[in-house]
Amino acid sequence: MSLIEQLRAQFPFYAAANPCHYLDNAATSQIHQQALAAMAGQEASRANVHRSPYRLAEASTHAYGEARARVARFLNAAANDEVVFTSGATAALNLVAYSVGETLQAGDEVLISAAEHHSNFVPWLRLRERSGIRLRVLPLLPDGRIATASLAELVTERCRLIAITHCSNVTGAVTDVAAVVAAARKVGALVLLDGAQQVQHGPVDVQMLGADFYAFSSHKCFGPTGVGVLWGRQAVLERLPPFMTGGGMVGEVSLESLSFAAPPARFEAGTPPVAQAIGLGAAVDWLMTLPWAEIHQAESALLARLLAGLATFPAVRLIGPADLARRLPIVSFEVRGIHPHDVCQVLGERQVALRGGNHCAQPLFAALNSAGATRASLALYNDAADVDALLAGLEDALKVLS
Repeated sequence: MSLIEQLRAQFPFYAAANPCHYLDNAATSQIHQQALAAMAGQEASRANVHRSPYRLAEASTHAYGEARARVARFLNAAANDEVVFTSGATAALNLVAYSVGETLQAGDEVLISAAEHHSNFVPWLRLRERSGIRLRVLPLLPDGRIATASLAELVTERCRLIAITHCSNVTGAVTDVAAVVAAARKVGALVLLDGAQQVQHGPVDVQMLGADFYAFSSHKCFGPTGVGVLWGRQAVLERLPPFMTGGGMVGEVSLESLSFAAPPARFEAGTPPVAQAIGLGAAVDWLMTLPWAEIHQAESALLARLLAGLATFPAVRLIGPADLARRLPIVSFEVRGIHPHDVCQVLGERQVALRGGNHCAQPLFAALNSAGATRASLALYNDAADVDALLAGLEDALKVLS
């Protein structure tokens, strides 16, 4: 049995009758059986976490804490308490924008890029409206990569934070994080990485990356929906105010005074997504057992196959790098004269699951003079048959729609 066959056997999706060629992994990945089993185990002995001394609550609290420890290991965090559970990457990014934003003043600068998902673009626009910060934007190169050469010009002494994607959800281009971190450190700025697209392609080492925050979603790394992670350096988290308030995040409360709990509790107001966090913990535990060198080689081969196939269509324009260097298998393309939703519909009728539109990245498409694209995103369980079905379906779509 091949590696991909072994991996597919661990996903309930592939046990279903006649599953489609699923190539929409940048939107959400399929859930691993280990994550489902972990959530089922928690729900079978359901109780809320923290403070209650009875057996079920203690077991839930322990399992929730173990999930945090598993995510910390996956990220190579310095401490478990650097892991904050959120509802997803969007919530994690908004948390940073709000909490860091409360420490900023009019005229302070935040640097983002034109490649950002709206989740890492709109919160900074809103902060600019509220606080009068200055928002600077790194431009894109013609192939969609972030022009990190512009860092020297755009990172000034007023820069307080650089918030940037680790990998674009449109082009698949991986950001030169080392260059970003080096530029930030020169002026004492913080660095936030949106890792939503990176984590399904292997464990992330936040120590090696050198950033101060890292955000990602469970549902994009083979776990459940409804939970995500903000990792933050402990010293940075400790000096930030909370994003949301309520139960579980306070120290002392009275009419006269208010104090907050230490992180991560400070940023986890209310009842957390207990079962989902436990499912995520199981998913990342599984990810850490995989032969990633072999998986990356297989993904690169599939990416090369897809790019070569798309290049044979004169009507197709690739949105993003045409080479394999510093990119993940996320491929967006235009078909001249045909709306991406129509392409996706025709391919969907042929059991090929793609996504079309602007992919919550309107500034990126504006920068690349495009209105939208069809996107295919590959994961570790995809194979050559999936890519070939896409290419055959695209040939049919051109006949139907042209």
